[in-house]
This record gives sequence, structure tokens and C-alpha cells, in this order.
Amino acid sequence: MSLKHISPEKLAAREAKRLQDSTDRNAIARNRAERIAKARASGGHGPGSGHGGHRGHGGPGGRMMPREKPRDFKGTMSKMLRFMAKFKLRLLIVFSFAIGSTVFNIVGPKVLSEATTALFNGTIAKIDGTGGIDFTFIGSILLATLALYLLSSLCSFVQSWTMSYISQKTCYDLRDAISKKIDRLPYSYFDKTSTGDVLSRITNDIDALGQSLNQGITQAVTSTATVIGVLVMMLSINWVMTLIALLMVPLSVLLASVVVKRSQKYFYAQQSTLGDINTIVEETFSGHAIVKAFNRQDATIEHFNKTNEHLYDCGWKAQFLSGLIMPVMNFIGNLGYVAVAVSGAFFAAAGIITVGDIQAFIQYIKNFTQPITQLAQVSNVLQQMAAAAERIFAFLDEPEMDEETPKFCTTGAESSVVFEHVRFGYDPSQPVIKDTNAEISPGQTVAIVGPTGAGKTTIVKLLMRFYDIQAGSIKVGGHDIRDYSINDIRGLFAMVLQDTWLFSGTIRDNIAYAKLDATDEEVQAAAKDACVHHFISTLPSGYDFVIGEDATNISQGQRQLITIARALLADRKMLILDEATSSVDTRTEARIQQAMDNLMQGKTSFVIAHRLSTIRNADMILVMDHGDIVEQGTHNELLEKNGFYAELYRSQFAEGDDTLAMPKGQA
Repeated sequence: MSLKHISPEKLAAREAKRLQDSTDRNAIARNRAERIAKARASGGHGPGSGHGGHRGHGGPGGRMMPREKPRDFKGTMSKMLRFMAKFKLRLLIVFSFAIGSTVFNIVGPKVLSEATTALFNGTIAKIDGTGGIDFTFIGSILLATLALYLLSSLCSFVQSWTMSYISQKTCYDLRDAISKKIDRLPYSYFDKTSTGDVLSRITNDIDALGQSLNQGITQAVTSTATVIGVLVMMLSINWVMTLIALLMVPLSVLLASVVVKRSQKYFYAQQSTLGDINTIVEETFSGHAIVKAFNRQDATIEHFNKTNEHLYDCGWKAQFLSGLIMPVMNFIGNLGYVAVAVSGAFFAAAGIITVGDIQAFIQYIKNFTQPITQLAQVSNVLQQMAAAAERIFAFLDEPEMDEETPKFCTTGAESSVVFEHVRFGYDPSQPVIKDTNAEISPGQTVAIVGPTGAGKTTIVKLLMRFYDIQAGSIKVGGHDIRDYSINDIRGLFAMVLQDTWLFSGTIRDNIAYAKLDATDEEVQAAAKDACVHHFISTLPSGYDFVIGEDATNISQGQRQLITIARALLADRKMLILDEATSSVDTRTEARIQQAMDNLMQGKTSFVIAHRLSTIRNADMILVMDHGDIVEQGTHNELLEKNGFYAELYRSQFAEGDDTLAMPKGQA
């Protein structure tokens, strides 16, 4: 997606999301391991199967592995029908032309049988010397048959074209709905949901739904119409032969089910082991430096080989057993053809049916068994579609952010911030922020310090309205932030986080993301202030250098400098800096600190810091511990108090460091 087409307000939310992801990574890994263990214990798929996994051949006949079944098939299909209500006319066209195609196709063999009968009778008459072959009649029958098959093909083309439009437009609308839904979801949803799961819904689930919708609906209609139509045509020829043909169906189903039952366990094992293979490869490639650093290459290769051998063992057994189905079905089908041919010959000799009827009946047998097999597949396809749709609609039904009509606009509002008895907890019964009070004047630089888990980042999230407080109030410009629109509030802030985040695009576009209409001169000026212009100038393409996926083709410190340049270009009323210089060297940090000081002039700035030496010049320092502001004041005032901040400060610096140690005489 081009940077120019993304709203600037999204950057802060997405960067903060990455910050949260970095703290939740271990929890996500544990949850993933638990899900895999449960799936294996229940005989289900391992990683890589189902949504977001590897798509391979699964069931017999090369069908895909069945996905998870929907918990509410009827309810999900009802939602699907309501969502597709605007396609009612097109769906009617699809059903009509699908039935028309089937009817023309079914009538064809019966009409063609007249030509076969005429050819046979004419040949016999010619041999007996009583007549000859009526080629004119046979020619008219062949033309009629050709017309029927052409009409069938035309109807099939119309219904396929229309159904393709419906399925792809439905997928388009669902992607659009999910994209808009993401912007309306509260930040708490993404805290408890992995990014991969959301991506799976907008990619794998919608893709599976589109394919199932395109194949399943028309296949269900045509197969049902074919079974009914062929049965009627066979009964119209001879009911005894029809009964003989029907006896072959349960026999083929019985034998096929035996093969399927034996092969299915190997397909499940194959998918599970394939997930293990994917996990090994992913972890080895992403952590190849660690693997080599600890000399674990041989152990990793041995682990991969064992898993690969197990995959091979399961794979060939699954494919071999599933490959038996077609020979079995063909064998049963051939038995049916023999039985029909023998009985048909008897009835033809008795004058009950014609030779052409035998030929038509054999064609109908072939057309009868195939749609029955297709209907069995369609039921699985519809289950897959319902399972995918259920996940999609579950996402679309998630509660959205509650935002009333804004009472005020931030235009012209002062950048003062007041915390009044703020109370907040991700779980309301376990507050993280218990009773916070603070008053920040416009233009002040406020440092937020404290040990890990004290609530520093939570304060930022509340300021940006990623979450709403449970008690008290946060006022900006004299009004509660809930009286402004969320976009207005977030439009006040520029953010630079420790966990840098850049798009896959040029350096110019990444910096200009903060101001889409910025000129090249403005971009370069911001880069110079962020001490990154020289580095950019040394790159082969300069500002047009393309940053790769995850920005791995530049260093962490260089990524952070670019995000700082982006914040400089944004020129917002308020700044949020979360360890913004943590990934650069000491010399560059001093230069950036000066640029930051210039940047923060006249702006209200919130600086989250662990290195206390970087915030000694802050106008106010808020010291947090266990969700409360335990101390506040300037650097010198807090040192004089000799309290919690002084203890933190002493713990960071050696006693012999004359430049950073506390003044002598202070305990």
C-alpha cells in the first residue's frame, strides 16, 4: 500500500501497537504452543493447517483438508445471505442458467439415442434389403444435439461469469468492511488478538470463502439438478435397469468410505507434520545467527531430517490410499456398465427398449455417479465456507469504540494536560493506574520515569485514547479528552518510540508520512535536524533508497533517526518520546538531544526515559511506581528529596562518575 493513501492518524496507533506487541511476544508464543498441543491432542491440525497454514492436497481425490467446522452453520449462512442480498438478481440468473445448462446437457443423450437407433435400424434394413440409412434424419438429430450442447455451454458460461463476479465482489466488499472495521476497533482488541489472526481473516479466510462460494453454490445447484434429471431420464427408459444402476451407488460409497477412513488419519498427520516443518524452517531462518552462535547446526539439521522423514512416511501413505479411490470407483462403475449392457441387451432383444436407449442409459449412468460424488464434496466445501465466514463475521461483529459526538474541536486548543484522580486497569478489577494527579502547562517537557511495569507506557496510551479511563478525567486544553473526537486528539501528538516502525518504501516517503504534502526541502531539513541527512546522502539512491521488508537493510539506530526526522516534520503541538535515542551511540545521542531540545520548544512533550541522565533538564519529572505518581518535580528538587527518584538515579551510575553522579553531600 502506498504511503500516500494511509491516513496520518494511523501511524501513532500502529507504532504503539508494535510497542505492545514487543511486550506480549512471549505470551503470544505460549498461546500458540497451547493451541498446537490442543489440536494435536484432539487429532486436529498442527501449525500450518487450517487458516493461515499451508494449503495442500488433503482428502481423497486430491481434495483439500477439511477446515474447522462452523459452530453455527445456519446462523453464519443467514448472515452470508443477508450480506449478499444486493446480489439477489444476479444469484437468480446464476441458478436459472445453471439449471438450464444441466437440463440441456441431460436431454442431449436422449436425443442422440434417436440417431443411434435410426443408424442401427437402417443398417439392419440395409442388410436385409428392406431399406437403408436415413442420413437426413440422423443429420437433423445430430444438429439438434449440437444445438443442445451449445446452449448448455452458453448457459454454463453465463452462470460461471456471473458467479465469478458475485464471489469476487463479495470478497472485495468483505475486505473493505474488515479494513474499515480495523479503524473502528478499540486498541484493547489488538492487545488480546495476534496480528497474524487478523491477517488470516482478511487473507486466508476471505480467499477460502471466495473459492468455496464460487465452487460450492453452482456445484450444489448443478449436481442436484443433474441427479434428479438423470434419475428421471433413466426411469423413463427402463425402471429395472435404473434399479440395477442404483444398486452400484451404495457399493461404491461403502468401498470409498473404507479407503477414506484409512487415508484420513495419514492426511491429518501429514498436515500436522507439515506445520512442524514450517515452524522449524521459520525459526531456523529467523534465528540463524543464534543457531550458528551456539553451534546448533547439526542438531537443527537432525531435527529437521527426522520431521521430514515422518512427513514423507505420512505423505506417501496418504497419497497412495487416496489414489486407490478412483480405481475402486472405476471398477464399480465398470461392473455397473456390464450389468446395464447385459440387461439392456435382453430388453432390446425383447423389443422393450431400443439400442439407442442402451447407449443413452450408459451415458446417464456416468452422469449419475459423478454428481453424487460432487454433492459429497460440496457439503465439505460449504462447511469450509461457513467456517471462514463465521470467523469473518465474528470479527465484523466485534464491539467498536464508543465515541459520542465531539463537543469541542482541538483547533486552537492549548496544549495543557491535567490528570485528575485517573484510575485505569486493562482488567477493571486490577487497576494499573490507581489515583494519578498531575498538571502540565503548555510547552513543558515532562519526563515519566519509573521501574518496568510502573505504568509509564499506559499513561501514553491513555493520552492517545487507545483506552478510556475508568474513573477521573484527563483534560487537554481545559476539556476532557472524551469531549474531543479520537482523530482530533491523536492529531495533536507526534510519536517516536523505542520500537521503530517503517514502511517498505523509500526513505523520503517514510519521513514525509508525517506530512504528505511536504516538499523535498522540508524532508531534507527534518533529516538534517535528526542527524540522518549525512547517512542518507551516502546511500546509492539517497532519499529514494528503498527500505526493505522490516527495514532490515539499515541499522536499528538509522531506523530510529528516520522516525525522529518524521516526528520533526510532523510539527505537532505535543510530542511523545519513548526512549527515542536508545539505539544510537553516545555521540549521536548528544547531537539528537540538542535537536530534540529545539524541537520541544513551545511544545508539550512527554518523555519516557530509563536513562535518567537524558531527562535532567526536563521541566517536570513524574516518578511512577505501581501505577501511582509517587513523586514529581525537577531533577534537582527530586534529588534533594532523597526519595524514590534519588534511589533510581543512584542505582544507574557508578560512584566514581563525576559527570553523572549525585552531588556530594547528598545521601
